[in-house]
Amino acid sequence: MKNNEAIDLVELVERYGDDQKCRTYLEHLRWPHGIRCPKCGGDKISSILKRDQYNCDSESCGYQFSVTAGTIFHDTHLSLTKWFLATFILCQSRKGVSANQLKRMLGINYRTAWYLCHRIRHAVEQVIEPTLKGTVEMDETYVGGMQHRGKGWNTPDNNKEIVIGLRQRGGELRFFHAEDAKSGTLSKYIRENVGKDVEVMMTDEFPAYPKAMIGAGIKGGQHKTIRHRDRIYVDGDIHTNTVESAFSLLKRGIMGTWHRVSAKHLPAYLDEMTWRFNNRKNPFLFRDTMLRLINSENLEYKELIAA
Repeated sequence: MKNNEAIDLVELVERYGDDQKCRTYLEHLRWPHGIRCPKCGGDKISSILKRDQYNCDSESCGYQFSVTAGTIFHDTHLSLTKWFLATFILCQSRKGVSANQLKRMLGINYRTAWYLCHRIRHAVEQVIEPTLKGTVEMDETYVGGMQHRGKGWNTPDNNKEIVIGLRQRGGELRFFHAEDAKSGTLSKYIRENVGKDVEVMMTDEFPAYPKAMIGAGIKGGQHKTIRHRDRIYVDGDIHTNTVESAFSLLKRGIMGTWHRVSAKHLPAYLDEMTWRFNNRKNPFLFRDTMLRLINSENLEYKELIAA
């Protein structure tokens, strides 16, 4: 299979129906220019066919390894075929997939399915790419808990978790789990993710935004506001509908797929949704996600369930 080839579920099953085929593909992804020793980087390699391993023939090394050595797949008790299927399902499920659903589809227990989902989410956690530019929409939303309001504008009670969204029109999305929606917090996310050459920032009339813009170095003429309180949702090109559509997809995932997301693990779900959303037009999403898995640090179960 070529490295730039798109794939669907039928082709996935045909091509990776056993672990040996999966290993061959992982070798292709990990060593596109020939097998190299993970320890010394040498290219004098011989095969140990009976153990699906290789031996580094460098006199100063002699390291024995397999394609999964040092990767998230090392010492896994789950077949590579099921890893491939799980990754493909998560990539293609627009609103996510629950651990219970994956348990039924792959014939594994719930704990294994839950851990597997989180390991894949960990591999695709946000890597901040070049800053957002052009027209950038910003909004905040609240997820989890009961639907109550506290005192003040747009302020939830303690049962809610705050998610900050930034989306460049025609570009990428960023989701963040925030401690609060105060101007200093909003300003921090703008400074870290929005370029100084941004043309305009679009927000609603939430009172913290003007001060946040000043703190982030956004000039008055670069900030435009849509007044939702007055039931105005679009005024020419002024609106926050683009980022709100991403929030809508996130909430459908939480309510319709995952059903309940803890505050502790919320950032992982946001990373998964962001990765999938930003790659929604990428025909090679499965390949790119597998590359992230190969290069990701392993997430141990004890770390995942730690308080």
